[in-house]
Amino acid sequence: MTGDDIASYLKAHPEFFDDHADLLSSIEVRHPHEDRAIPLSERQLVQLRERNRVLEGKLRELVSFGEENDSISERLHRVTVALIRTNDLQELLRLLYFHLREDFAVPSVAVRLWSRPAAQMPECSPVSAEMKAFAESLSHPYCSHRAMFESADWFGEAGPLLRSFAYVRLRDGDCDGLLALASEDPQRFYPDMGTLYLMRLGEIVAASAWRCG
Repeated sequence: MTGDDIASYLKAHPEFFDDHADLLSSIEVRHPHEDRAIPLSERQLVQLRERNRVLEGKLRELVSFGEENDSISERLHRVTVALIRTNDLQELLRLLYFHLREDFAVPSVAVRLWSRPAAQMPECSPVSAEMKAFAESLSHPYCSHRAMFESADWFGEAGPLLRSFAYVRLRDGDCDGLLALASEDPQRFYPDMGTLYLMRLGEIVAASAWRCG
């Protein structure tokens, strides 16, 4: 008879322990973390405590994620409120840069709006056909460890020092462009990161820019 046979028998005949109740208290097994033997009932308590620690760790992790999401949502709300208060494109961009720097600690931000060629501001400067094609290909924000096409030049002197980038399509009504975020930290933006809030930010910026006309 093998160990599996014994286990199968006990599972099929739970009444065995009713007929041999004293056996449970007399069996000793090895402690999972110490070099000593303990009663089977104590071993079960040890396992339960370990399972509880694992569950508590997962719960703390979920609470932490929830608190982080709440914080991001609150900061995104502040950006939204700020942007809808102005109908001036230049003021809108100033507010966007301010909140991304102060609320989200994004050190480098650039916007290009090729649907506003007549506006006299850097954000409305011409971009290459390759950059436009790249933006049009985006159905979701794109994160990378390298700058796409000429976008490194958008960040001025900081461009050569930047090591991670996020690109968000800006498209709403006649507003067409790209929002670029960058950091010297290689792990700030990375290919597998979640982009839900980046997408929402892009929608807010695009709708606000479209309203500014």
